[in-house]
Amino acid sequence: MNQTKIISKVLYYICILLSAGYLITLAYSVFCLTTGFSVTPYKNDQYLHINYPFTENPFMNIENNNSYIIFSFLLVLVSYGIFFWLSALVFRVFFQSKLFTKENILHLKRFYMYNIFIPLPVVITASFFVEVESIVWGLVFIHFMLGIFCLFLANIFKQGLHLQNEQDLFI
Repeated sequence: MNQTKIISKVLYYICILLSAGYLITLAYSVFCLTTGFSVTPYKNDQYLHINYPFTENPFMNIENNNSYIIFSFLLVLVSYGIFFWLSALVFRVFFQSKLFTKENILHLKRFYMYNIFIPLPVVITASFFVEVESIVWGLVFIHFMLGIFCLFLANIFKQGLHLQNEQDLFI
């Protein structure tokens, strides 16, 4: 179990950093796009460079098209920011002193609900406004499978909590 705690703690911090990176990039991008700060048009206004703060060096290159900006850029940043945040909470479950708690089951439930019910409607909605590449459908399937796997884990944890509560009653 010590190995699991070490690995889950490392993955927890990696996911926290990834989530923070996505969400900070989202906030910076929204700020730049709404104010025009640190944004440089490129190739006859077909693309935009969002530059590193206070420089002329491109940080991100995006199409200068509102549908693309919303559905292929900002929506991806917010979706993966949330995904990695929820992943971090799932990994945190596995280095707690007590595994089978209602709070831990809630973290697992949020993760599986997000992965089962959010990616497909988001991609279907985006497909009405932008071209969705075939690999994205594969990612939707992977998220669905992650959600199903976490659903199984949540059910195992519910059973563990039930057994743990039964044991507490008899002691």
